[in-house]
Amino acid sequence: MVEIKTPEQIAKMREAGLVVAAVHAATGAAAVPGATTNDLDQVARKVLAEHGAKPNFLGYGGFPATICTSVNEVVVHGIPDGKTVLKDGDIISVDAGAIVDGWHGDAAFTAFVGTGHAPELVELSRVTEESMWAGIAAMRTGNRLVDVSRAIETYIRRQPRPGGGKYGIIEEYGGHGIGTAMHMDPHLLNYVTRKRGKGPKLVPGFCLAIEPMVSLGTPRTEVLEDEWTVVTTDGTWSSHWEHSVALTEEGPLVLTAPDGGRAKLAELGITAAPDPLA
Repeated sequence: MVEIKTPEQIAKMREAGLVVAAVHAATGAAAVPGATTNDLDQVARKVLAEHGAKPNFLGYGGFPATICTSVNEVVVHGIPDGKTVLKDGDIISVDAGAIVDGWHGDAAFTAFVGTGHAPELVELSRVTEESMWAGIAAMRTGNRLVDVSRAIETYIRRQPRPGGGKYGIIEEYGGHGIGTAMHMDPHLLNYVTRKRGKGPKLVPGFCLAIEPMVSLGTPRTEVLEDEWTVVTTDGTWSSHWEHSVALTEEGPLVLTAPDGGRAKLAELGITAAPDPLA
């Protein structure tokens, strides 16, 4: 069952989304050489507390931290700790969430630690982020879930990978519905498969966390012994970007973007829905 939200409920989700945006800003600034992933987790905890929000990752299925910190070949669900020290040249995806009055926000971004990153890493992150926005642009009334998947995959497949070869679109993980829980129906693949069909129609009140994960090599992953950390099977580095998005009568609203997605969607010829908190 897909949970359809009222405008008032979307406004609450926007509150949670802005808290997530604040967490992103603070953890991105803290992702410097010499910092540990636990340092970033502590920064996130402080921001959530300052906004009176609750973390939705902490304790979720037994997850022991406030955010996920996934470094280099770690795709998703990396557990922050005091032993993982960020180094110049690393990349890290920070996946963070917040709960405000029972409504959830969830988003992720890839950050570059220090300087001197290889062009292929810069391009990897760009391709992943832009594919997310392609998916967001497909959040239109009358489209179906598969249209979002197709937009993401099509964008990635059309991008040449520096040095040749193809990008790996992670197969085992994808986006999801979001609202009164962090993970809800429907599951959103970042590629198209006939087995899944077209999926539900997108209507106003439909909310999705759109989150492509892309590697420089394989689309396949494995879970480490901690039962959380997901890595690529070939050790290639990966990028992860995510926004929570609500479809309204007036178009898409990017709940976890500070400007509601207005600037980026304008580049794609789409008018973002008005911010209910403006």
